[in-house]
Amino acid sequence: MAGPPRFLTLADVAEVLNTSSAQVYALVRRGELPAIKIGGRGQWRVEATALEDFIQRMYDQTRTFVDEHPFVEAGVDAGEAREAEPRGE
Repeated sequence: MAGPPRFLTLADVAEVLNTSSAQVYALVRRGELPAIKIGGRGQWRVEATALEDFIQRMYDQTRTFVDEHPFVEAGVDAGEAREAEPRGE
């Protein structure tokens, strides 16, 4: 049964997210990114589907943040800035 691996190391996740393994470890330890600890040395693994769910949650949270905190350029009237901003589809 070939295909992508079901579980990823923290280094693999860091590569996907373009961040450090330490940052991924912090996400796991805070419970933001579900993972399992396996083996005698306690190696962490993240299920690929859990990573995809995490990424989608981050997109949703970012969308909410952007909607609640519109970007306004200095010197531009807020109403004009909102009209000029492209809306997500």
